[in-house]
Amino acid sequence: MKTLNEFLNEQLENPNFKKEYENIQPEMDIIRAIVDARVSQNLTQRELAERTGINQADISKLENGTRNPSLRLLQRLADGMDMVLKIEFIPKSKV
Repeated sequence: MKTLNEFLNEQLENPNFKKEYENIQPEMDIIRAIVDARVSQNLTQRELAERTGINQADISKLENGTRNPSLRLLQRLADGMDMVLKIEFIPKSKV
């Protein structure tokens, strides 16, 4: 049986798949950052909701990728975790 990474590497050989996969990476990076930040503080979605005033269901939607956050919402999440929101533009040649 193939591992997920083996399967992904095979799929990335397809140019169309690779293009779509690369297109969603910024969204996936945001999702990963939200989840990692919350988990690093041992917070449940419910606890983060209480700290931010954001509905727990909305936090779940953000984390599973069915809702795109606004900058204002990201700032509220950062504030609720006592973190600073930092957004960067990085030259493609350095990625």
